[in-house]
Amino acid sequence: MSQFSNVSEAGKDEIPSFNGSEKAKASDFANYFCSYSQIFHQKQMLSDTIRMASYHSAIVGNPDCFKDKIVMDVGTGSGILAVWAALAGARKVYAIEYTDMAKNAEQVMKANGVDHIVTVVQGAVEDIKLPEGTEGNVDVIISEWMGYFLLRESMLDSLIRARDKYLKPKEGLMFPSHCDMFWAPVHDKEDRFQIQQEYHGSMGDWEEFVESTKQTYGVDMKCLEGNYEKEQNEYYLLSSKWSELPSEALLAEPVCVKSFDMATCTIEDSKGILGADSAPFQFACESDATLEVSGFAGWFTSDFRSRSDPEGKDAAPKVDNPVVLTTAPGPYTHWGQQVFYFKSPIMLLSGEKTEIEGNIEMMRSKDNARLYNVKVTHESRRMNKTSGVVMNKNPKLEQVYQMP
Repeated sequence: MSQFSNVSEAGKDEIPSFNGSEKAKASDFANYFCSYSQIFHQKQMLSDTIRMASYHSAIVGNPDCFKDKIVMDVGTGSGILAVWAALAGARKVYAIEYTDMAKNAEQVMKANGVDHIVTVVQGAVEDIKLPEGTEGNVDVIISEWMGYFLLRESMLDSLIRARDKYLKPKEGLMFPSHCDMFWAPVHDKEDRFQIQQEYHGSMGDWEEFVESTKQTYGVDMKCLEGNYEKEQNEYYLLSSKWSELPSEALLAEPVCVKSFDMATCTIEDSKGILGADSAPFQFACESDATLEVSGFAGWFTSDFRSRSDPEGKDAAPKVDNPVVLTTAPGPYTHWGQQVFYFKSPIMLLSGEKTEIEGNIEMMRSKDNARLYNVKVTHESRRMNKTSGVVMNKNPKLEQVYQMP
């Protein structure tokens, strides 16, 4: 991972809500939590039909998992998951919310007649104090913690610490229970071209700026051109982009690059796809017409199903009506997909097959532990579908992308 130039050092990749200084926590609130305190932001998530329907089906559709149970909702936001848990029969629900959105959540509980079941607790889940006897006795932890490409925002750290402190080790359930990260080559020529145009336009503006500044004010700024070009290159060409891809954009069967069992995953798992655990991929792409591979896309699925780990698979209640939440290309979700565009596309030609193989690594950013850098290494070769003769082979390329 030494090729990463902007990564957290070991021991400095913890999110500030755990053992962070007051200054670090204040910065984390301003950069991350602040937007979640706005009803407008909550409304955006509440308007995501796939998100809402998946959680509603998982909670209300599995009342045996909630009836007379103690439930914790980590990052409750407006509180809707806590309301559903109460309506599903929970005996007690602790709805944890770091921001002042907690005050709105309290109103939601009262308006929906569940305030005698749901207690809203404002604070970081790492710092809150719950009634004696709660630790190790929570039956179900529910949370909508997932970020872009699953890990962005690093809320998983807080969820793991809540699980380890409060959840029943053998009988407890995590909702969602399992999460998978997926990766595939995609066709998205228009957006890739637009980004290229914006980059070249920005560099053209710089040349005009340098000339104008020299003529008007007598100061030569051309000495900064290299640094400016580096900035623009990272912003336009080496940053992943949020996209809402159609299913037809997929050019090969996706591969799973990392899986999380929410009952057993660790803080180390949440830090990314690291070093020796880098995820290999191999794709075979074909097309009936000339088509470009514009880059790779990453997304995730979250499952609500029975425990599969050795300690809990026989002891924990069964989830009789499993649910899968997918953010794959196709129907809209607010997560969309993260697309990592190539500077130069890989071309697919009629009558030929193109094989692409490589690996992906992810590591937290040095500047912000809630963000990630993604290193993609890949090579490709094009061959005749009938004879198998290799027509062209591209050398191994390595790109490090920011995931802002």
